[in-house]
Amino acid sequence: MSGFNLMEDKLSNAQIAWRAAQDLEDGSYVNLGIGFPEMIAKFQPEGRNVTYHTENGVLGFGRAPAEGEEDWDLINAGKKAITLNPGASFFHHADSFAMVRGGHLDLAVLGAYQVAQNGDLANWRVGSKGVPAVGGAMDLVHGARRVAVVTDHVTKDGGPKLVEECTFPLTGVGCVTRVYTSLAVIDIAEGRFVLRDKLPAISLEELQAVTGARLHIEGEVGAIVVPEGI
Repeated sequence: MSGFNLMEDKLSNAQIAWRAAQDLEDGSYVNLGIGFPEMIAKFQPEGRNVTYHTENGVLGFGRAPAEGEEDWDLINAGKKAITLNPGASFFHHADSFAMVRGGHLDLAVLGAYQVAQNGDLANWRVGSKGVPAVGGAMDLVHGARRVAVVTDHVTKDGGPKLVEECTFPLTGVGCVTRVYTSLAVIDIAEGRFVLRDKLPAISLEELQAVTGARLHIEGEVGAIVVPEGI
């Protein structure tokens, strides 16, 4: 055992977002889910052109405005103030969802309560608790060409979020292809979790112990090394 401390040595949300941002493809159209996934745009690599879409009807929005300079007629789906990049457009809510359902998005990145080894996603309701509010996620997971997830590797009580089978109500079936967690980067291929990258400090045995389904190894496992200051 390496002595890895799960609570102290894992990646922060910002660091997970940074790692996910490294895989943004130049020229892609991307929807970032409300909350944690929105952080990914902050770490978009220099020189990489990405057009961001938000369900309430904006395409090509830019960074958040400085405090005090917000125009509250310009917001994203999370009700956060945005700016517009050159060439940006805004349109009816129905047209926005037509873009999603028509397969015009290259990538959607969402948060998760659970991800199953076959790519099932549960991210809108925990059991019977809470207000039913799946929102646009159910459209995004089947309209976007690829769906990725950013999440802590475990729940607040240490249970696995990557599981053999979801026990919470599903957002989508067989839709997730890659998961960025606080410990690893894991692909979903042929109904299996395939480990691509992990934190150097955690052993494979320790990582498997906090994962609710078998991790498969195909080739060399890369190391997640986050730049200082993130």
